[in-house]
Amino acid sequence: MTTPTKTSAEATMTTETRDLVVHVDNVTAGYLPGINILNECSLTAYAGELIGIIGPNGAGKSTLLKAIFGLVKVREGSISLYGDGITNLKANKLVAKGVGFVPQTNNVFPTLTIQENLEMGLFQKPKELDSRLAYVVSIFPELGKRLGQRAGSLSGGERQMVAMSRALMMSPEVILLDEPSAGLSPVRQDEAFLRVKEINKAGVTTIMVEQNARRCLQICDRGYVLDQGTDAYTGTGRELMNDPKVIGLYLGTLGQD
Repeated sequence: MTTPTKTSAEATMTTETRDLVVHVDNVTAGYLPGINILNECSLTAYAGELIGIIGPNGAGKSTLLKAIFGLVKVREGSISLYGDGITNLKANKLVAKGVGFVPQTNNVFPTLTIQENLEMGLFQKPKELDSRLAYVVSIFPELGKRLGQRAGSLSGGERQMVAMSRALMMSPEVILLDEPSAGLSPVRQDEAFLRVKEINKAGVTTIMVEQNARRCLQICDRGYVLDQGTDAYTGTGRELMNDPKVIGLYLGTLGQD
């Protein structure tokens, strides 16, 4: 396994004045006792950054997001949010602290309307419904015209939009996105990536796991390549796209034009 080297961009980042939002420090984690999916995995995300995580199937990409969000047991290492420890904190506590999570599948309540799905995202702060609903609709105006529609009748791309919007209802500082383009047509994939950029431009630090490696690296500020549960390579999206090792080992099979 190649040991990650600090790129010039990352070295510059450590000296910047922007807040360090999420710090994953040498985390080992897994679903079953004695079986680790993550092995001394590390990641940093600074305020306003869009971080992309790519790698082969089974590399631990989704597990990393779930470990951050308290859905997978962290056995070693630590995770912090603005310097405060959040390792193994329960998901509801993390939501209250400003962390949102959008899973890849089963990410809407199909029998509820779009508005009811959004209301579920704000169950901890129901008095802020009007202002948060207006905010979300300003980012995704098409939702405002269809609030009464059942989520179960939506396409995969539309469901993804509702799931992102529900996570935004609590005004998160950071949002974790697991495969936002999974299962979508090429056109819908482009729309999904545009939505991710809109969320990030709105000031939300974004950490995204994505199988469409090339497209992910095109839009992210920095990227991490995971392999066998650890961060094998890291750098800016452009640096990783032009790294011969990354191209040969990962983009050749994972990249999509």
